[in-house]
Amino acid sequence: MNIPFVDLKKQYESIKTEIDTAIQNVINDTAFIKGKYVQKFEKEYGETYGMKNVISCGNGTDAIYISLKAMGIGPGDEVITTAHSWISTSETITQTGAEVVFVDIDPDYYTIDINKIEEKITHNTKVIVPVHLYGQPANMSEIMRIANKYNLKILEDCAQAHFAEWNNEYVGTIGNAGTFSFFPGKNLGAYGDAGCIITNDDELAEKARMFANHGALIKHEHHIEGINSRLDGLQAAILSVKLKYIELWTRLRIDRAE
Repeated sequence: MNIPFVDLKKQYESIKTEIDTAIQNVINDTAFIKGKYVQKFEKEYGETYGMKNVISCGNGTDAIYISLKAMGIGPGDEVITTAHSWISTSETITQTGAEVVFVDIDPDYYTIDINKIEEKITHNTKVIVPVHLYGQPANMSEIMRIANKYNLKILEDCAQAHFAEWNNEYVGTIGNAGTFSFFPGKNLGAYGDAGCIITNDDELAEKARMFANHGALIKHEHHIEGINSRLDGLQAAILSVKLKYIELWTRLRIDRAE
């Protein structure tokens, strides 16, 4: 029996009434950019993860880039990450002007090899970006130990690990910040590109929110040069509907895998 990894049409049909209503509500309210539906989703996602700050953005790639910029990463810095990931993990590092330092993977779990991280650390190293792949978390206990030892920041790439746990903690909540993609094929996916950052660091959150919105927190007050990476109301409303089902869908995936 062939069981597809994802069947978006079937998924839509199972929640069609709720999705259609959510989309129509956004259109009726003309709340297309930012607005109450984006605020609602950010609040719900933060509550689900137990995090103070959720910064929504245009996609998961931007989420990484925005986070690195908010951490002050730039030319002369080095950022350690895994050699096995989607290109967005490394390209966002180089786009800041920093240098990517690759570490090989654990052959059993395909995540960053914790035994090879320290040998790559130099005086220019500023951040470690572990990538939680295929729903399997990297060894965050050891990564946090290394980060604390060398005073490094941790940015968790959680694009493939929505609601995965390490020692009963959601990935994305353990380091300084976590980034997520809501690409349609993800376990929690929008109907287009979408992403977000979660963090309990208020200063980092403010910088990220500002950078994602042309350097402004208040309309027309631009304090820095930023980018245009905002979640739209339609995607936010769709994600709010799907968020209610993610626990069930995750449980069903685990059952099928077992």
